[in-house]
Amino acid sequence: MTEKHVEQPDERGFVVPCARLSVNAPFRWLRRGWADLVRSPRISALFGVIIVVVSVLVSAFAWWLGRFALLAALLSGFVFIAPLIGVGLYSVSRRLEQARQPSFRASHRLAMRVVGQAAVFALLQLVIILLWSRAGMMVAAFVPVRESDPTTLLEFLLIGSAVGSVFAVATFAAAAFSLPMIADRDVDMITACLSSVNAVLRNKCVCLLWALLIAVLTALGFATAFVGLGIIMPWLAYASWHAYRETLDAGEWPALPE
Repeated sequence: MTEKHVEQPDERGFVVPCARLSVNAPFRWLRRGWADLVRSPRISALFGVIIVVVSVLVSAFAWWLGRFALLAALLSGFVFIAPLIGVGLYSVSRRLEQARQPSFRASHRLAMRVVGQAAVFALLQLVIILLWSRAGMMVAAFVPVRESDPTTLLEFLLIGSAVGSVFAVATFAAAAFSLPMIADRDVDMITACLSSVNAVLRNKCVCLLWALLIAVLTALGFATAFVGLGIIMPWLAYASWHAYRETLDAGEWPALPE
């Protein structure tokens, strides 16, 4: 009699367990991210040049189209809607953590390994941006601004900001820890996004501070005619890696080989 193989059920949770974070955690992530930047100046500079060039090209295209709202949406979420660049940067911190030498070839290899999951992430972000844009059009339609009544402008700004904040929170919650996770573990994008949302909900104040720091630093990059993005974006990516490593306990998911 032949023995039948019985497949064991997957006992892992629906989301990755997360830690309770201290309020100073975001500053610790920035310090560790800066240390990674200092330890890998050449590859960081290479990625920085790529980010600046892509930013300028996107800006020029949006200027040509004349759609400034689309430009703002694309650039405000640049790290999140350029997942392959993000994964390439996470590879640098990952290899430094493993006491290995970062290289552009290794970053490219890891990015190609997760290209399918990164595409799912990009599609999710695209859907959110399109819904965000449509919601903005509806606000403009239902809350018209009249030059003779300044209060209508205030109403428009308040309602528009409230609606926009809902989409901004959804984007941040899904992206905060998910991309570094797929660059580290053999996990699907849906599980990674749900785990990220769960971690954000369990650490609301800390993640709000982290989101504000990201927004301020990104704004500084824009204020320097995109040049500062060449330093700030790699720095934030490395910091995001350390944020993921400190927040999510993904030990039950197999490590992703490069």
